[in-house]
Amino acid sequence: MKAIKVRIDFTEEVLGTASSDPDIHREFIASKSPDAETIEQEVAAVGVDEVFDKSMTIFPRNDQGDVILYDYQIKGFFKDACGHLRRVSDSKSKKLTAHKKVIDGNIFVFPREIPIMYDGQPVEEIGICQRPLRASTAQGERVALASSETVPAGSYIECEIRCLEDSHMAYVKEWLNYGALKGIGQWRNSGKGRFFWKEYKEEEN
Repeated sequence: MKAIKVRIDFTEEVLGTASSDPDIHREFIASKSPDAETIEQEVAAVGVDEVFDKSMTIFPRNDQGDVILYDYQIKGFFKDACGHLRRVSDSKSKKLTAHKKVIDGNIFVFPREIPIMYDGQPVEEIGICQRPLRASTAQGERVALASSETVPAGSYIECEIRCLEDSHMAYVKEWLNYGALKGIGQWRNSGKGRFFWKEYKEEEN
């Protein structure tokens, strides 16, 4: 098993992806993935963009009330990054078959709850990002105002990534590099949630 500790520094604000109404999660997943192992994990992997006009999206909190990312949200990012990089002819990820199963069963992120930090302390500056969303439906064009909690650029997280197969670590690093182009969280296609990363040793932290 190969493991690295990484620090992810967000260069753009990050938007929360969890609905403030838990029933929305259940309705969404029931319609899309009735066999999901857990509702929360599948929401993290799929995203909640389709539930755009029902509720604000927020960050989950730990028992202390601090905003966090869950481990499966990092794995969801890995799946998204690998899916795009597999379309690049000279990428390492192009060689990885059944990538979603590999990420689910062979690559792990710790801890389960990853605090979002700013300047050495749990992030306290929680903002709101509002933007119009347009969609073509059977009833015609729809425009809705979507709202999301945000944490500012300069926030960061620290976590450990473990690969049961040592050779998979090269893929992980390629996916992390992709974060400079497309990041984590809601509205990431606009550039939100972009980040740079670095590996660190425990004594350097």
